[in-house]
Amino acid sequence: MMSANGGLKGIVAAASKYATNNFRGQLVTAFMGLVIFIDDYSNTLLVGNMMRPFTDSVRISREKLSYLVDSTAAPVASLAAISTWSIFQMSLLDSPYKAHGISANLYLTFLQSIPYSFYCIFTLVFLFTTVLMRREMGPMYKAETRSQTTGAVLAENAQPMVDEYLAREFKESKLSHWNNGLIPILAMLVITICGLFITGSEGLENGSPKTLRNIIGNSDANASLIWGSFLAGFIAIILSVSRGLLSLIKAMDAWINGVRSMVMACIILVLSWTIGDVCTDMKTAEYIVDLTSGFLSPALLPAVTFITASIISFSTGSSWATMSILVPITVPMSIQLLGGEGNQVVQDPIFLSTFAGVLSGSVFGDHCSPISDTTVLSSTSTGSDHIDHVRTQLPYAVISGMVALLAGYIFTGLGISLTVSLLVGLILAIGVLKIFGKPILHE
Repeated sequence: MMSANGGLKGIVAAASKYATNNFRGQLVTAFMGLVIFIDDYSNTLLVGNMMRPFTDSVRISREKLSYLVDSTAAPVASLAAISTWSIFQMSLLDSPYKAHGISANLYLTFLQSIPYSFYCIFTLVFLFTTVLMRREMGPMYKAETRSQTTGAVLAENAQPMVDEYLAREFKESKLSHWNNGLIPILAMLVITICGLFITGSEGLENGSPKTLRNIIGNSDANASLIWGSFLAGFIAIILSVSRGLLSLIKAMDAWINGVRSMVMACIILVLSWTIGDVCTDMKTAEYIVDLTSGFLSPALLPAVTFITASIISFSTGSSWATMSILVPITVPMSIQLLGGEGNQVVQDPIFLSTFAGVLSGSVFGDHCSPISDTTVLSSTSTGSDHIDHVRTQLPYAVISGMVALLAGYIFTGLGISLTVSLLVGLILAIGVLKIFGKPILHE
């Protein structure tokens, strides 16, 4: 709905007015990647297509533009409390939780796992560090130097990827005031939060303190998210029709197209639940625990899970498929290895970091893979040569992945606090760029 009524395009257009030089152009592009957090595809298509003319004019290389777009799309959607990704990730826990009789709130588990999504966090840290410090390294340094000194935003032999249908569709789409996009987003957030508080307050047992944790823990996240998304869609329809942006028929068509776009996600989710049930019946988790009992300990689980997710995601080019395969296996494994009562185990940092390791590792492998759909879409929307995009983004992704593995998942497995992990990771990310990066002379 927000794409059809031109609201999202209006948000990017309003922000692009501030992209008056190279530094501001990069900063605005990165910032827009944070603002459009609902879905990674929407983020990539909107930010890539809208910002390209502005970034070209201020000599930002297409390689850097595609990196800014790609590295804010999936990480932001994965970390967002409300997005297509968060709902999918939360839902993956449903089957293993039921199989082990765990009554803990799925949404609360996901929220608690967000700080352990180290790759997504450090990717954003590293990205903004390159912009703010105005330093680059490796192939990206060469690309930015070329663009700054010669004005050539593409390499000499580059073959930019442009999907003519997508380009035409985007060009022909509406452009309206930014509040046509912002109002539905705010409505969804407010309604969902109100739903969480209403259902959570009603779910509290007599005498239980009304703390934020207890309210969220006893809330019905599924109902709250349905209320938020449905009523926000309804508000977007009223807004679009009353302001003459869309006819009622076109507004309903846009809403139905949005539903249609989520069918594949629903199919993947159903198949994931099926995999989970099959794994439970075949006792896959117990078999793997027994097979690895000689060397796999709870301390190694977060790091091993992150590496495994990265390899599968890189090989398949699909982060969601990787999550669907690994969550039904790793969650029971974690419960088996950690022992104890299920509702207590899912509060353990090892469990949370293992679950987040699947999610974060899936994004890492996806970023490195040349056959990933989001990587290809980033190249397409920004008009970048695909191989150049993969080649320049890969070192940055690997640095963020290594920092996530060392300061994040290995440290967590050793029992080091989350605060220390994030602080060390932050220092490492900035330090690597400071030592090995080279300054770019911006205008």
